[in-house]
Amino acid sequence: MTDNAQDNPPQCGYVALLGAPNAGKSTLLNAMVGSKVAIVTPKVQTTRTRIIGISMEGPAQIIFVDTPGIFDPKRPLEKAMVAAAWTGASDADELVVLVDARRPPGALDDDTQRIVEGLKSSGRKASLALNKIDLVPREKLLALTDAMTGQDSPFTKVFMISALKGDGVADLRRHLAGQMRPGPWLYPEDQAADVPLRFLAAEITREKLFMSLHQELPYGLTVETESWEDRDDGSARIDQVVYVARKGHKGIVLGKGGAQIKSMGAAARAELEKLLDRRIHLFLHVKVRENWLQEPARYREMGLDFPTGD
Repeated sequence: MTDNAQDNPPQCGYVALLGAPNAGKSTLLNAMVGSKVAIVTPKVQTTRTRIIGISMEGPAQIIFVDTPGIFDPKRPLEKAMVAAAWTGASDADELVVLVDARRPPGALDDDTQRIVEGLKSSGRKASLALNKIDLVPREKLLALTDAMTGQDSPFTKVFMISALKGDGVADLRRHLAGQMRPGPWLYPEDQAADVPLRFLAAEITREKLFMSLHQELPYGLTVETESWEDRDDGSARIDQVVYVARKGHKGIVLGKGGAQIKSMGAAARAELEKLLDRRIHLFLHVKVRENWLQEPARYREMGLDFPTGD
């Protein structure tokens, strides 16, 4: 708490980050927090559940909720992801909608249009963040801004940012801090995330799998931390299971002579050691569970509600 706490009473609130898949929400969350709390890959639909990141701006504690991308879901996992995104939005005090500024400035893509219509139907307002501005000419940014802030727009303010490079991120954070309501902080000042370490460790391994595997295979797998043993020498042994949906996928994940899984495991271990500042012994096991996408327990492990009905 600051020395002049009486003049600057604490403020706190939740901000949900919404956007189409691959708009850059997880990259923005990490930039806002100042450390990695959400995995990032070039593949769409990487984020599967709500991730909580905590940022301090003066007397304000901003609790960011990184949500899965909003799109037209077809499979049970996709439906659970989109439901988690809208739940995160409904529970938040403020909303930020990220849009990839590289898109054409005319008609909105289907996923962004779905978000805009959802905001309108609920009566919610949001800040608009045009992301990846470093890759777009200024005149195109202005045209896109005009197209998205016309009559009946749910957007009250527009920010131009590059979440990857940090451009405009501080301005957005200061604006959001000013919207937080008076009230006590919900987390310690130095806490960056509200994510169980077992879950974060599994997510980091899944990130390495997503980066190394191609086509549809990453979407048919999940990673769970099966056991975590803290050792007397300060190190930790972590055993994780990579579940795949098809027998043929197991060989792809393992690679020839187990080379693929060893490489991905080494990358995950190195990042975990850097993140946790301790030695990590990581053991990965690949198992086939053909119906894992239909198992409520797998959804609970990911922090999702198993979809019911249509």
